[in-house]
Amino acid sequence: MMNLPKLPDFTLPAPLARLGGKLPQLPPTLALVTGLNLALGRLIPREPLEMLVGKRFCIRVVDAGMTLRFGYGERGFRPLFDAARADLTISARARDFIALMAREEDPDTLFFNRRLLMEGDTDLGLLVKNTLDGIDLPRFDPARLAPAELLHRLRARLATPHGA
Repeated sequence: MMNLPKLPDFTLPAPLARLGGKLPQLPPTLALVTGLNLALGRLIPREPLEMLVGKRFCIRVVDAGMTLRFGYGERGFRPLFDAARADLTISARARDFIALMAREEDPDTLFFNRRLLMEGDTDLGLLVKNTLDGIDLPRFDPARLAPAELLHRLRARLATPHGA
């Protein structure tokens, strides 16, 4: 695996958080639950998640003003449309969530440095953390989302004949 450059430390500007808090939260929540559901059974085993059935979660990206509310049920993850209290709320800056996905930072370090906050059912938080730690996820590389990289991969995919 190649070494990627370390993610710079940043906090999104305060006006972005004010704007983000006024925007509909459903589109990013749908993106999150869709990604989680696509990973179910492939990257995320369903068995350890049985204890999450009926639980409500909230992910707060504090410097983006985003609050993503979702739950887990028998058929997978789903967005929640009410503001009822979550069983577990996880809050951090966008940079810290990206660093977690890139496996550049671990949740324990962020938690003990007060950059990742968990509120609510701490046993549930520990279960979620341990479940995620046990999953061998591919490393997230933000550079793969650059427009030039996306176009390059799209061209390569279109040039490859089906069935090849």
